[in-house]
Amino acid sequence: MPKVEVENIVASTAFADRLDLDLIAQELEGAEYEPEQFPGLVYRLKEPKTATLLFRSGKANCTGAKTIEDVKRTVEIIKNKLKELGIEVYENPEIVIQNIVAISDLETELNLNDVAMGLGLENVEYEPEQFPGLVYRLKEPRVAMLLFGSGKIVCTGARKIEDVSRAVEKLAAELSSLGLLY
Repeated sequence: MPKVEVENIVASTAFADRLDLDLIAQELEGAEYEPEQFPGLVYRLKEPKTATLLFRSGKANCTGAKTIEDVKRTVEIIKNKLKELGIEVYENPEIVIQNIVAISDLETELNLNDVAMGLGLENVEYEPEQFPGLVYRLKEPRVAMLLFGSGKIVCTGARKIEDVSRAVEKLAAELSSLGLLY
């Protein structure tokens, strides 16, 4: 089973019904807010290394985490910082995982033309003149995988870490059964 490494988890949450981004930008050290450029306030943490976008609606998107625990810690840290500023926030903000991006390596070179034919053109996008990788969409688990001739894989679209592992296992088994893994 190829090793899977999570590179990025994108999660959403809501801290309140409304947030005063102008106040947060003034009071929260390190907050970046340029409403004429982008409607969200960006707040980066060094530990865990994440970036969170806060919006006036009270909603937020967290990106950059490599574990679910890092997402939870980020939300907790920001919730506490907002409370320290006197902002009323939800006690237990619900966290929804939107996307997990992970990488893996089949540790063998792939002939992407053969892979495209073997996996079936209805599930594959492969235009080597435009992009050096092959896109393979699985229905179960519902993810997209980028395969490269080097054997490296990028898996995106998963909402659970187990789904990434299942997808990579499934892909490796399919390629193996087609005689495409050497």
